[in-house]
Amino acid sequence: MDIVTGSTTALITPFKNGRLDEAAYAKLIQRQIKNGINAVCPVGTTGESATLTYDEDKRCMEIAVEVCRGTNTKVLAGAGSNSTHEAVEIAKYAQKCGVDAIFSVAPYYVKPSQEGLYQHYKTIAQSVSELPFMLYNVPGRTGVDIQADTVIRLFDDVKNIYGIKEASGSIERSVELLSRRPELKVFSGDDAIDYPILASGGAGITSVTSNLLPDLKSTLVSRALSGDFAGAKALNDMLYPINKVLFVESNPIMIKAAMFVAGLIDTLEYRLPLVAPSTENLKKLETVMKNYDIKGL
Repeated sequence: MDIVTGSTTALITPFKNGRLDEAAYAKLIQRQIKNGINAVCPVGTTGESATLTYDEDKRCMEIAVEVCRGTNTKVLAGAGSNSTHEAVEIAKYAQKCGVDAIFSVAPYYVKPSQEGLYQHYKTIAQSVSELPFMLYNVPGRTGVDIQADTVIRLFDDVKNIYGIKEASGSIERSVELLSRRPELKVFSGDDAIDYPILASGGAGITSVTSNLLPDLKSTLVSRALSGDFAGAKALNDMLYPINKVLFVESNPIMIKAAMFVAGLIDTLEYRLPLVAPSTENLKKLETVMKNYDIKGL
């Protein structure tokens, strides 16, 4: 299997008049390719996947595959649900439309046991057994933590499960996983701690900030993976203020606002119950953004 590693971007989903803005979405992906991102991630948390329709999920994947075809940028598509059979359906469609790999968020709201998580992921991954598959652990959103023992069990038992996006905020969790299975591909799912996870043996990142600054994020990862840890740390430190302000409200509220302020999307629209940031937080964002050179489309 040709797995996906390196710098990956959790794409925002632009809307216009309440609908997916397909032209804007394609342009955003082209910008990611131009700035050296290794893979784009449609239909994730940052893409407001919880409020997209299944038809919109599918269209986002199709556009990503179309735009990335013939380039060095791959497609790592979101295929998650709190219903296992629905996640299987999404994963099979992702495979059909030609994505390079899948990541699947832990089932939210239902709060399954660790055995339930094991059976959930085993079922989805085996339904697309030829497609590389990543777990996605974000307990702050889902209410359930894929514990290290369960990750190891899935990695050992299911041949196409090759890695995990770790967004628990715990560096110790990544250290534990990599100490037990060095060949497991651990991705940082928290922008502020990309460097320490990469320096501990991580294989990549899935970034929110790289929607705005793909050039810097791709450089950070390439430096770390080539052994230039001082250079990677310098970039991680420089990015800390923007990483911080992008999460003062629930993601993707702030990153979408940042993209609008930067002129990278024409309209600032969210799906309810998400709404635009407060005036105070928008001012904070604009102040921090002035310290960065944001590349255009």
